[in-house]
Amino acid sequence: MPLIEVEGLTRRFGGVTALDSVDVSIEPGEIAGLIGPNGAGKSTFFNVLTGVIPSHAGRITFDGQVMDGIPPHARVRLGMVRTFQKIHPFHGMSVLASVMVGCHARTHAGLLAAMLRPPSVKAEEQRIRDAARSALAFVGLEAQADAPADALPLGHQRLLQLACALVTEPRVMLLDEPASGLDANETARLADLLLAIRAQGKTLVLVEHDMSLVMKICDQITVISFGRKLANGTPDEIRRNPKVIEAYLGGERHA
Repeated sequence: MPLIEVEGLTRRFGGVTALDSVDVSIEPGEIAGLIGPNGAGKSTFFNVLTGVIPSHAGRITFDGQVMDGIPPHARVRLGMVRTFQKIHPFHGMSVLASVMVGCHARTHAGLLAAMLRPPSVKAEEQRIRDAARSALAFVGLEAQADAPADALPLGHQRLLQLACALVTEPRVMLLDEPASGLDANETARLADLLLAIRAQGKTLVLVEHDMSLVMKICDQITVISFGRKLANGTPDEIRRNPKVIEAYLGGERHA
């Protein structure tokens, strides 16, 4: 059974159809890419998939469960987490504290318990701190744990986003242009890190304009054009698809 099944997904904004009957199937443990030009509908797809905005038609199932009416925070608890192209780190918070915020999607203490701080709450706080440090070590930011989150360079802020996502214990990570603004060395490091995350058994879906990254790490790629699915296949199939070559990959330069 696919982990994510999207069938006939449609979303309109006034007279503009941003998504027009899009079908996507994503298997557990794979890296799936979503490509297309600006305005193709990629971000709208992520927004609908994560419950930020509703669809006008179609169905989304996650591990067999229909997602209709499930709000974004509940989808996080089910194991669906997203990062964003534009990074907005918590002002005045340390790197470690920022990652600890992500852990609270899976905490249990209520307001009263947090005020009284019984042993169970103290133990949970220590678990959160340990999980955050472990995530920072995984992405290579353990040395910056006490640094201000908003003072990190862009490449490190991208890694911080991944750490914040990882501590939610996701089953699938939706990554919105994770390589945006990175240089070649940072992108190569990101590729290795995403493959390491997949090796942990997680499923990744990325919207990305860096075709070398997409072609290197993705198991399957879906191409969207003007809200419609133009093609789907392996990197080799997409690389050789005449419509894709003409519309997105620039012909011989990316063959």
